[in-house]
Amino acid sequence: MPRYDFRTPRLFLEEPIEPGLSPELSRAQANYLVNVLRLSDGEPVLVFNGRDGEWRAHVRSGKKTVALDVLEQTRPQTTGGDLEYLFAPLKHARLDYMVQKAVELGASRLCPVLTRHTQSRRVNLERMRANAIEAVEQCGILNLPEIAEPMTLDELVAGWTPTRLLVFCDEDAETADPVAALAPARSGGLTGALPVSLLIGPEGGFAEEERKALSKLPNVIRLALGPRILRADTAAVAALALIQAALGDWR
Repeated sequence: MPRYDFRTPRLFLEEPIEPGLSPELSRAQANYLVNVLRLSDGEPVLVFNGRDGEWRAHVRSGKKTVALDVLEQTRPQTTGGDLEYLFAPLKHARLDYMVQKAVELGASRLCPVLTRHTQSRRVNLERMRANAIEAVEQCGILNLPEIAEPMTLDELVAGWTPTRLLVFCDEDAETADPVAALAPARSGGLTGALPVSLLIGPEGGFAEEERKALSKLPNVIRLALGPRILRADTAAVAALALIQAALGDWR
């Protein structure tokens, strides 16, 4: 496991980071450091922006503002994986949870997909991004995942990139064993190693015409998640863990 400093607070910054920089923090960030964590002048904070690696900084409090003095790089920027998570939107709290767990499990792109049985069609992308930032801050992740605009399932199918592997969770999949279903991709049976897109539908499931349209795409695996019916946010965690263990960076 990589060596991370889990004890020092981490903050995501939008601006470039370099030695000697003194970024002024937002009100929310300042409140978090000073009032929640009760950090004093000179105490350490780790900062990152998804482009310039991770840096050690010190807190500098003024009368009305809180800034950081950037000192040295602690970790260089790494190249993120290519694991796309496509999902039917959920309502507030469960969507927050799902976004955070998807980021923790290595998703590099999150895209809401509207299906026939989608229950919630309004998606707050800023809230999704805030939850993604919270997850990368807390888990030592250097890359902020892309938060994509919602699309319909028809748009997904029409614009599909054939050089990706699509894994879509479907309780009606013929192979009940999810590990066995992923085996052809692991062995290179699906034209070698491909970047992966995982699609999880709504709790009402996919419509039959949606299943047929997805099944006609190249490099597709229909994945059942065992004998129990899972809620969509639980299915996300289970499926992402399976993919990382069988095909991803857990290997």
